[in-house]
Amino acid sequence: MVEQNKLTESIEDYIERIYLDHLKDERGVRITDLAEAMNVSKASATDAVSRLKKLGYVEHERYRQIYLTEEGIKKGEQIYDKHTTLTRFIKDFLGVDPVIAERDACCIEHIISEETYDKIKKKLGEI
Repeated sequence: MVEQNKLTESIEDYIERIYLDHLKDERGVRITDLAEAMNVSKASATDAVSRLKKLGYVEHERYRQIYLTEEGIKKGEQIYDKHTTLTRFIKDFLGVDPVIAERDACCIEHIISEETYDKIKKKLGEI
């Protein structure tokens, strides 16, 4: 399996989006809905899903729903946890506007080191 730090920002975003849809409804995600949510063409979404399938994060058959594998669910949880933790830190600890905090967290989540992330998470636990 590929380590998270070797995943592209785009692939992490796809995993997170599919994970959020999975939390709402475990019936799977359609390519059309995924493309719309990611603001990309269906061809781009299909390419990303093909890559996710090769990496072992999703199961998908042509013209069928996309489902996260057990590994995909774990990775989605990690990515989403990082996103929400960073958003909370920026908004609550630093006092940044919620919209800006959300946008900044989205960028930072892809490049932050595990050491820094762990320290932020620990600091939030102390608040």
